Amino acid sequence: MRVLGLAARAVAIGLVVSAALFVYGIRRLSILDDQDAVDHLRGRVVRGAMSTLGATFIKLGQVMSTRPDLFPPGFIAELRLLQDELPPFSAGAARARIEEELGQPADAIFTELDEAPLAAASVAQVHRGRLRATGQEVAVKVLRPDVRHKTERDGAILMAFADLAMRLSEVARHADFAGHAAHFLEGVLAQTDLTVEAANYERFRANFAAVEGIRFPRVYPEASGRTVMTMDLVRGRKVDALRPEDDTPAIARRLRRAFLKMLFEDGFLHADLHPGNMLVDDRGDVAIFDVGLATALSDELLEYYIDFNKCLVLGTAPDFVEHLRRYHSYVEGRVDWDELARDVEDMVGAFRGKSASELEFGAMIERTFAVGRKYEVRPFPEMTLIMVGLVTAEGIGKQLAPELDSFSEVASYLMPILARRGMLPVGMPVLAG
Repeated sequence: MRVLGLAARAVAIGLVVSAALFVYGIRRLSILDDQDAVDHLRGRVVRGAMSTLGATFIKLGQVMSTRPDLFPPGFIAELRLLQDELPPFSAGAARARIEEELGQPADAIFTELDEAPLAAASVAQVHRGRLRATGQEVAVKVLRPDVRHKTERDGAILMAFADLAMRLSEVARHADFAGHAAHFLEGVLAQTDLTVEAANYERFRANFAAVEGIRFPRVYPEASGRTVMTMDLVRGRKVDALRPEDDTPAIARRLRRAFLKMLFEDGFLHADLHPGNMLVDDRGDVAIFDVGLATALSDELLEYYIDFNKCLVLGTAPDFVEHLRRYHSYVEGRVDWDELARDVEDMVGAFRGKSASELEFGAMIERTFAVGRKYEVRPFPEMTLIMVGLVTAEGIGKQLAPELDSFSEVASYLMPILARRGMLPVGMPVLAG
């Protein structure tokens, strides 16, 4: 039966993909030499197919939208329009899942448990409740029925398609289709085990215990499990809907410092940081949640990224070339280094000397990715998640306080770390932090 189910699903996926290719072929005829329009068209067609195929593919598209090293901006812009919203499953099914997971009646745990969910997404929905033991108001996250089984089923089919592409296509082998597919699916599957997210919350809470103005909700393990997670209910305003009296520059600086701490000090990074995953309370504290996707950085990866940031913020074209030769040795013999150095010089020159309000990490990183795609340089997947997070943190900061200088802030944060690791550019003095 399992084989028949896989076969039926594979046929359904094949039909949707075939229809999408047909639509793309027809619409492509009306576009001549506008590459950006072609990229947007491809993104729209893929977005439509993923919406049709359901939860696994919606999440897959969202993970893909975090990979500007693999896909052009127009394609990614379309994938970011994927709406992770589905009709809620019934309150009875949610209650049954809670009772099955926790091994006792819901009324024994909660004095209140709203039937209507606060939010319903592709993987889970969230209900407001109140713990009987403490009276604490909580959010109860409940996985959709069969969501993990469906994700594993669709993942097996996608990996089979990726392996087939690797066998048939040199382009697919060079691009490592199977490796990227496995990485995408790992990110989706991690969100179908709420014990992973609960452990991430505990780690973030420990990392930020001494940091004022940043908090992560507390998880209640006695009312949580693999398919249910109970945590403090977060109330506040979204960062894009703050009041005039809110200290937006301080909030912007706090958010960016939080991200830099995750990255350079803790080596543990929220990999899905965006305005929808944070709220500001009446005290001005920022609560960060939805931490199912998080990345632990190895020392080697952290060193790689610190060196990359040194090049980005403080370096020259030769520094970039040296970085690529050290960490991407597989391109040796296939790259015209003089031409690459000229491209990097143009890239760096386009951004240095601009005012704080004009500088954008996002634009510079996209330009960096474009150079990487041109010379077939493949960054580590974790690196891309880091840079997407950095761009997101900058975007929020610029929205709240356009005058803040992201480059100077990152540079000032990096300087003591570079000094400790002996990675400062030759001749650069160590500044007191």
